Amino acid sequence: MKRSLDTLQPGDCALVREVICQGPMRRRLRDIGFTADTTVTCLGRSPLGDPTAYAVKGAVLALRREDAATILVDDGRDTTWD
Repeated sequence: MKRSLDTLQPGDCALVREVICQGPMRRRLRDIGFTADTTVTCLGRSPLGDPTAYAVKGAVLALRREDAATILVDDGRDTTWD
């Protein structure tokens, strides 16, 4: 089931399917690891709900909700770190 990354709850895993934004932000997201078939885990949200921390390719990254909404994911596997 495709959904955007910002819908993940802490502890949820998903597989990246597509980055739908354009321009420099698309390149930046792909450069930091949000590429097709990559496992991403939601680690937690800040106290006010934005940004959210994600584990991707062995790194922890914080993304704003508006940026996470441009990353489409499928329900993930049971692993948290690849």
